[in-house]
Amino acid sequence: MKKGMVYLAGAGPGDPDLLTLKALAALERADCVIYDYLASPAIVNWLDCEKIYVGKQGGDHTLSQGEINDLIVRKASEGKTVVRLKGGDPFIFGRGGEEAEELVKAGIRFSIIPGVSSFYSAPAYAGIPLTHRDHANAFEVITGHRRDDASDDEDINFPDYDPKKTFVFLMGMKNLARIASRLIGEKGFPEDTPAAAVSWGTTPRQRVATGTLRTIADEVAGGKLKPPAIIVVGGVVTLREHLRWFDTLPLFGKKIVVTRTREQASALSGKLAELGAEVMEFPTIRILPKADMAHLDAAIGSIDSFDWIVFTSQNAVKIFFERLSALGRDTRCLHLTRIAAIGPATAREIERHSVRPDLVPGEYIAEAVVSAMGATGVSGARVLLPCAEEARGALGDGLSALGAEVRRIAVYDTAHPEPPAGNLLEAVRTADVVTFTSSSTARNYFSIVKESRALHASIGPITSAAVRDAGHAVDIEASEYTIDGLVDALIRAFE
Repeated sequence: MKKGMVYLAGAGPGDPDLLTLKALAALERADCVIYDYLASPAIVNWLDCEKIYVGKQGGDHTLSQGEINDLIVRKASEGKTVVRLKGGDPFIFGRGGEEAEELVKAGIRFSIIPGVSSFYSAPAYAGIPLTHRDHANAFEVITGHRRDDASDDEDINFPDYDPKKTFVFLMGMKNLARIASRLIGEKGFPEDTPAAAVSWGTTPRQRVATGTLRTIADEVAGGKLKPPAIIVVGGVVTLREHLRWFDTLPLFGKKIVVTRTREQASALSGKLAELGAEVMEFPTIRILPKADMAHLDAAIGSIDSFDWIVFTSQNAVKIFFERLSALGRDTRCLHLTRIAAIGPATAREIERHSVRPDLVPGEYIAEAVVSAMGATGVSGARVLLPCAEEARGALGDGLSALGAEVRRIAVYDTAHPEPPAGNLLEAVRTADVVTFTSSSTARNYFSIVKESRALHASIGPITSAAVRDAGHAVDIEASEYTIDGLVDALIRAFE
């Protein structure tokens, strides 16, 4: 059998957005991904290939290093494209060199994809630069623990003191008190040398303790910081107080659940993550286009007989234009028809098809569309309304009451997604906030999650009504009924 290819790739320090483009490209074509404890779940969860967890956490090893080496070789020998995804950079205290040696012995092709290392990125997220002209013109990176098979006389390679250097210890939290003591007692470090520990750096779980070599172990214990963490020693630590930026973001550390469809979640998730939130995507609906599109096809076939098309969602827009293309037609056939949209997101989806909506009311609810269209005079007008099967009747009924002839066509259903994994469900129950962007996301969420301590955040009054109908309070409501409006409401709530 033809042997495969192995990519020894760095996953970065924790923030999934720090994954390199080259590593992402390798993951997209992988047949098998073998990943570590420190590889962010957001990097691997979306993959459809074979995924094998070989994480090491403290003394708890899923597989020994030898077994990991054998696994990589075996999967590649099956002809597979394998990504060995390692936290940080594979060649910086990651044993990537040892794994590469095994691939050489087995005659398997491999490529190294460097990653963003925690030794400089975690301090950066804590507001600590490793070099600064006033404090350090060099840095030294040291492993903070002995290798598992070390002899009794083998120890950490403790550095000599240099006031113009920054010293970074990786994997040293369990030995922090001894490291500090040895640096002071044997290596000439002043006991008031600034020191910091950064736990879960670059992620919303990041915690930072600062002090001096004499006090840092007590500061870490008092702050209950846990591995994974790095230790920084040197004058640059004093810069944190006015350079800290990540843990001062308005939503830093808040666990926020996004209930939108899997395809639509990224827009909201990305905005929340940029503000420091720990985002959990928990889709509560799936969009299922109707199997039978005969009614929509017939309407498209006579599209020039309609005076208006009203789109109430991005999903309806996508399905309409997909059918338009499938029938061999394009947007030129809409030149006699006016277009209305509920909300800027729906309007933007329409504009992606090179069509500019004629009407987007300032308030993003069905009643506002009825009012705005009524002001233009719709008595006798023919209106096409492609929508969800479960869509409210307010829009169609309102336009009919104004004398319009409304052709409502259900083009998709909203359904429950696949049952969530137990660990995700438990994480959702401990969240700080759950966000709802539609009535269906709210109804389906509460049918799955019966109890939680989270606040409920709604995109607008219609969605809020669904939350209340399910017997729950609305704690946060957007004043502008958009994703940006919902994000602004969350920021205000936590100011």
